[in-house]
Amino acid sequence: MSGDSCQLPLHRLCLQTQAISTDSQAIRPPYEASQMVCPKSKTCSYRAALGLGNKYVRLNVGGTLFYTTLQVLTRQDSMLKAMFSGRKEVFIDREGWILIDRCGKHFGSILTYLREEAVTLPPARQGVLELLAEAKYYLIQGLVELCQGGLQDQKELSLCVIPVITSAKEEVRLIQACTKPVVKLLYNRSNNKYSYTSNSDDNLLRNIELFDKLSLSYNGRVLFIKDVIGDEICCWSFYGQGRKLAEVCCTSIVYATEKKQTKVEFPEAKIYEETLNALLYETLPVPDDTLLEATRRRHAHCGSHSEEEEGPTHSGADLRERVRRIHVKRYSTYDDRPLGH
Repeated sequence: MSGDSCQLPLHRLCLQTQAISTDSQAIRPPYEASQMVCPKSKTCSYRAALGLGNKYVRLNVGGTLFYTTLQVLTRQDSMLKAMFSGRKEVFIDREGWILIDRCGKHFGSILTYLREEAVTLPPARQGVLELLAEAKYYLIQGLVELCQGGLQDQKELSLCVIPVITSAKEEVRLIQACTKPVVKLLYNRSNNKYSYTSNSDDNLLRNIELFDKLSLSYNGRVLFIKDVIGDEICCWSFYGQGRKLAEVCCTSIVYATEKKQTKVEFPEAKIYEETLNALLYETLPVPDDTLLEATRRRHAHCGSHSEEEEGPTHSGADLRERVRRIHVKRYSTYDDRPLGH
């Protein structure tokens, strides 16, 4: 074969597609295909013809090798049928592999659907989306509709599961084993020593409702867990890569005329902020020191909140060892409040 390209005769096509060698030049197995590089020899182009029956063809799809028949490839009205029925030009290398410049990850599912008009969809949503993209490329309408239906079913059946802590050991195990950020809400109304203020019950419910809203919004990106056996009344904790990052305590003791009372607050903005800060630890590498320093100092002088940090007051890598504990400042009388409050 000479020249850069040539028209491949029909009898040569049959010989190349039917012959399967068993000597030292045997076909490379699939596990070697991923390491195979493009041959240095020139490629040839040809226009396939009808009437080749069940002759096997060898396909190289993005470096992954497949055997199939022309009957399968031309069974449905698709781009593959156009390629192998003479309507579209295709390319082969000098070893007889027909080249298709696409990822071969889901091409096996494509062939299965062409053979049986049915295929098992990938379990993960991302896999179905990838298969849908391939089906659209090859213009296989039936498979496109099947993938779209599978995506719709997954959307309708998607669940948001919230673990409930039953022991301290279980909490440690869940947090250490999770690769995603973790947000925990501890609420236990029976932990109070004093009576509640008039709006404490409403604020406790608002905290629970916000937890439910966040768990629906960030389901799949953040693990949300509930704790009903802890020592606090209402407290949020935020974890990233197995380490506690921040804590927002929503309860305080206030002094009434002749008695103490327990007050539950609803610091919505602070909870949202710490949830977004935890998302910084969603993937490796961890946030750099500049970003950690910025998030740590942002509310250091806020008049309505106070922040404490555990650990040494050093800069650099020690920032990752600190835990922000945010408590809402309360004043016993109106006279103690600064101007503007």
